[in-house]
This record gives sequence, C-alpha cells and structure tokens, in this order.
Amino acid sequence: MTQAQLGTALITGASSGIGAIYAERLARRGYDLILVARNRDRLNSLAKRISAETGRTVEVFDADLNEVGQLAEVEAKLRQDASITLLVNNAGVGTHTPLLQSDVDAMTRLLELNVIAPTRLTYAAVPGFVARGKGAVINIASIVGIAPELLNGVYGGSKAFVLAFSQSLHHELAAQGIRIQAVLPGATATDFWATGGLPVENLPAQIVMRAEDLVDAALVGFDRGELVTIPSLHAQEEWEAYEAARQAMAAHLSSNTPAARYLATN
Repeated sequence: MTQAQLGTALITGASSGIGAIYAERLARRGYDLILVARNRDRLNSLAKRISAETGRTVEVFDADLNEVGQLAEVEAKLRQDASITLLVNNAGVGTHTPLLQSDVDAMTRLLELNVIAPTRLTYAAVPGFVARGKGAVINIASIVGIAPELLNGVYGGSKAFVLAFSQSLHHELAAQGIRIQAVLPGATATDFWATGGLPVENLPAQIVMRAEDLVDAALVGFDRGELVTIPSLHAQEEWEAYEAARQAMAAHLSSNTPAARYLATN
C-alpha cells in the first residue's frame, strides 16, 4: 500500500507517551493524523512538529473521553470521516493502589476511560471500515490483562476486557478485511506511572521498557499481522502454549451435565 493509500490514523491519548510516539511513527509511515487528547496546547505543539518533519496533515481534536458529550464528538468524527483507516485506542489510566485503598468513583472513571471509551469508538469506526472493505484497530491493553495479580484488580480487569474485546473483534471481522491488534505493554517509561501514584523511577530498571522501543516493537507485530503483541515477552512459545491451552479448553467449557468432581457423593 502506498503512502497515498494509507489514509488517516486517529489516535487517542496522543499528547504524550505511547500515543505521541505512535503519532510520530505512523506519520513517518505515511498516515495523516487526527490526534485526540485533553491538552490542546500539547496537541498543537506535537502536530506542528510532526507536520513540519513529515509533511503529513495533522488535525488536533481536544476532547476528554471521560465526558460523554466530548466522547460523542469523537465518535461522530469516526463515523463521518471516510479517510480514517486506523483507530489507535491508546487513551487510558491505571493505578497500583489495592482495592481497599482505592476510591470507587476514581475506579469508575478508570473503567469509563479504559473500557467504555474504546468500545464506543470502535463501534463508531468499524461499520465504516467494513463498508469500505479495509481498516484496522490497535487496542493498547496491558500485560495485567493476563496477569491481573500484578496491579490493581480494576485496572487489570479493564485491560482483560480490552484483550477479550480485541480477540472477539478479530473473530468477527477478520474475514471482512478488518485488522485487529491488541498490544500488551509491560512497565513502560511514561508518565502513566506517576499519574497512577507510582513514579517509574521506583520500578526496577530491568523491567521498564522505553516507550519508543515499545511502539516500534508493536508496529513490527502489526506488520506481521499479529492479533496479540507482547513486546517484552522474550519466550514467544510461552504465549503460544497459553493460547493453545485456552483454545483447547474452549471446546469443553459448556456441557449439559456438571463435571464429575462436582457431583454430590453420600
């Protein structure tokens, strides 16, 4: 596909960190951009720099995806702009705080941003992708989606949703030419950690990946057609065994009789 055919990538959480790096990398690949985040000044600065360096068209869309009305405006953009061929659901928030020390209202807002927003944006984008016969969705999940014990359970649950949502979308849409990728970062050097109350400097250096390396690896996975990309997992065979076990078990998960181990004995 030539640069002229790549179309436009809409990236949420694009003003800094992983989202900003996706913006740079995708523009260099030839995508025009729509950058979505709350901080308009940051977006404008990033857009100006990327446009100057790459010559691509970069549109700024300041929106708080926790606000229903502003989220709806982004949804409308995805439904109406036929140039959009790639949606990167990157916006999100996390925390390491245990359940008993967490504020339930803050956790509700976490779920709205990590679960509801990408769901609604995907619903807005995908019908157009299907109608045009092409398009892709990249969902930024997390390793806690498969290892929820590592951090706060609400955060882990939200990322497990993103992973399951991506797998189901792939199952439904692959035959219609729609690409889905779930990216599962481990600890990544962004302000994500400080926002969640644990600055990245407090983590062991050997588990923290540079955001640039994370995005570059994820894009290699995207180019290879991976459904699930875990850049920090060196033993790919471990994921393959995990996924094979899940698929094998799926055929046996529903039955009209309880398993023998649950039958009452006298």
